[in-house]
Amino acid sequence: MTTTNITERPHSHGLTPSTINRADRFATFDLAQMPMPAGREEDWRFTPMRRIERILDPSLYSEQDAPVTVNAPEGVQVETVERTDKRLGSILAPTDRAAAVAWDRFSTSTVITIPKGITLDTPIIVTVDELADIRAQHIFIEACEQSQATVILTHSGGNTSALAQTVEITAGDASQLTVVSVQEWDEEVTHASSHRLAIGRDSRVKHIVVTLGGDLVRVNAETDFRGPGAELTMLGLYFVDAGQHLEHRIFVDHSQPNCYSRVTYKGALQGRDAHSVWIGDCLIREAADGTDTYELNRNLVLSEGAKADSVPNLEIENGEIAGAGHASATGRFDDEQLFYLMSRGIPEKEARRLVVRGFFAELIDQIGVPSVQEHLMTAIEKELARSAQ
Repeated sequence: MTTTNITERPHSHGLTPSTINRADRFATFDLAQMPMPAGREEDWRFTPMRRIERILDPSLYSEQDAPVTVNAPEGVQVETVERTDKRLGSILAPTDRAAAVAWDRFSTSTVITIPKGITLDTPIIVTVDELADIRAQHIFIEACEQSQATVILTHSGGNTSALAQTVEITAGDASQLTVVSVQEWDEEVTHASSHRLAIGRDSRVKHIVVTLGGDLVRVNAETDFRGPGAELTMLGLYFVDAGQHLEHRIFVDHSQPNCYSRVTYKGALQGRDAHSVWIGDCLIREAADGTDTYELNRNLVLSEGAKADSVPNLEIENGEIAGAGHASATGRFDDEQLFYLMSRGIPEKEARRLVVRGFFAELIDQIGVPSVQEHLMTAIEKELARSAQ
């Protein structure tokens, strides 16, 4: 089923009164003011609480932060700073318990700065792969004015560990920044990550989230437009196997005039109790004249027993916009596509593989980082091979 709604004013959508308007959403750095959720709250009603509760309890955390390795081209500044550094916490504030715990528990932050005016031909690689116990982590990425860069965050390994993570991203005026976060954890890892983006005047930001591994992964991405004329592209790809819970939440907050945003997330699910959640919130504030925004989520269910929850929400407080809309679709294989391929002599398993490749290829081609694109297609092939066994 596909739905498209444009809402003149906030309405219930079955939400509790405190969540009707995203502009009024409670946010704080003070963990004491962010109580342990019961699972009935709007932010948590899709999340299996027993599987994420260890991340929500600060008393269980190791005193050591999760380690980070950065491989950066010449000219990029990489620092390890104390949590008292004034740059940290300058981009929005935590809006749920997991983000508040992540902020409360980290000791030092890895700060990556792309200097003003620099153009990087090779990406900055940030690696998180030696995770142990239950740990927090903070990463701060700053693309200064008129710079151009790509940052790739990779997460892998982890065994049975857990990570509460904050990633602050700021794109200066007229900068061009691509940030790719890839989650390929071991099958028992729990990961909750809060990505908070500040988007400067006339900047071009591409934020990409790819989730393939882990037992429970929950990634929240929230935006803060800080000047007119900015463009934001948010892409997401996830492949959910049996028993996995992969959850992605987006909040695009249009508070500045003449800004543009496009959100496209696609996921495939296979196996019993495979569960994906996508929440796409977009708010167009009264001051945001000329806004052009659209968000889309599509899910392809490959087997019985898998479930996809998809909830797009759009709030409009301004009548002078260029365009706004959202859509969500969840379904199984297109029988006509399969019939066409099989009628050309292609075996059913190969036909299904080609359909899934085509489903993801349109999105992967937009990433614009060849090494990441090749890696993702290989990873998807492995997922498909697993389902064929």
